[in-house]
Amino acid sequence: MGWYIFRRVLLMIPTVIGIMAINFILMQLVPGGPVQQMIGEMQGMGRGSMERVTGTGSDITSSDSGKSGISGNQDISNKYRGAQGLSPELLKRIEKIFGMDKPPLERFLSMMGRYLTFNFDKSLFLDKTVIEVLIEKLPVSISLGLWTTLLVYLISIPLGVRKAVRHGSSFDMWSSFVIIVCYAIPAFLFANLLIVVFAGGSFLRIFPLRGLVSDNWELLSWPSRILDYFWHMALPTIAMVINGFAFLALFTKNSFLEEIRKQYVITARAKGQSEGKILYGHVFRNAMLIVIAGFPAAFLGILFTGSLLIEVTFSLDGIGLLGYNALLKRDYPLVFGSLYFFEIIGLVMHLVNDLMYKLIDPRIDFASRDV
Repeated sequence: MGWYIFRRVLLMIPTVIGIMAINFILMQLVPGGPVQQMIGEMQGMGRGSMERVTGTGSDITSSDSGKSGISGNQDISNKYRGAQGLSPELLKRIEKIFGMDKPPLERFLSMMGRYLTFNFDKSLFLDKTVIEVLIEKLPVSISLGLWTTLLVYLISIPLGVRKAVRHGSSFDMWSSFVIIVCYAIPAFLFANLLIVVFAGGSFLRIFPLRGLVSDNWELLSWPSRILDYFWHMALPTIAMVINGFAFLALFTKNSFLEEIRKQYVITARAKGQSEGKILYGHVFRNAMLIVIAGFPAAFLGILFTGSLLIEVTFSLDGIGLLGYNALLKRDYPLVFGSLYFFEIIGLVMHLVNDLMYKLIDPRIDFASRDV
């Protein structure tokens, strides 16, 4: 087991570097960037924005963006769209501010060198470090992911058990049809349907359209705060649960069917034990081990893969909406810093998930399997 953990940890290093390298290359190929963002802002806001970027603005005069920079501007205009009218000196200074004055390979190696020691940069547009921004936004996403995961388990386990007990019945047939339909519906599409029907889109206005709490939340009493919080969480959580419980329900059913067909169940029935005692005294405990062991991976999957579009749809200020806005603004430190941080968490959680399987079922032998 110790050798397996050591190999998995070593494997994390090239995995993280590979994922970061692929995303870094893709970000270089995508049009736009922080320099273009600042150029657009300066073109729209004029001299005041120029002074904010350059400091006092005294060292770059109006003549820098006049005739003296015409030839230089023509060259740089090929690199940055919309840079006409800005001097080459100013553009180079903007590049230096955002760290874009170095070759891509040098920037990538420098970034990974800092990230290996968890030395994250500041966000280009939020004036906070990546860790500060993540700590500020993470509670929203954890809250959404936690409630979704709990509801998914509370729905899927009883449903899966009932489907296993009544395997082949009409209940099993129509419930499987409902599960397949729910699994096929994209979460963001169902979220928009909920908004149209229940959040004042075209029909009812029962639930709020956006946000995690009301504007006057701090003025409410604690019971009212709790109710207000769940009132805002209702639609986003339902939108994620409707798409997330299908796989777990079928997995639970198959796990129970596998246990029910084992020899110890046949022996218990031959001894005259009741079906209820066999099901909940023996089968349930054994079948649930594999389901419960997958809780960390399920929570991680819901948190990082299902929350993006839901947070954007309901304007929830979590890591999903943060990542979306960071990509739009090409906030490279925030994009790559959060990617690195959560990639490490994801790999560690997958290792924990394997160790939980081993803890629950000692028959699993990791030492004899390939990493």
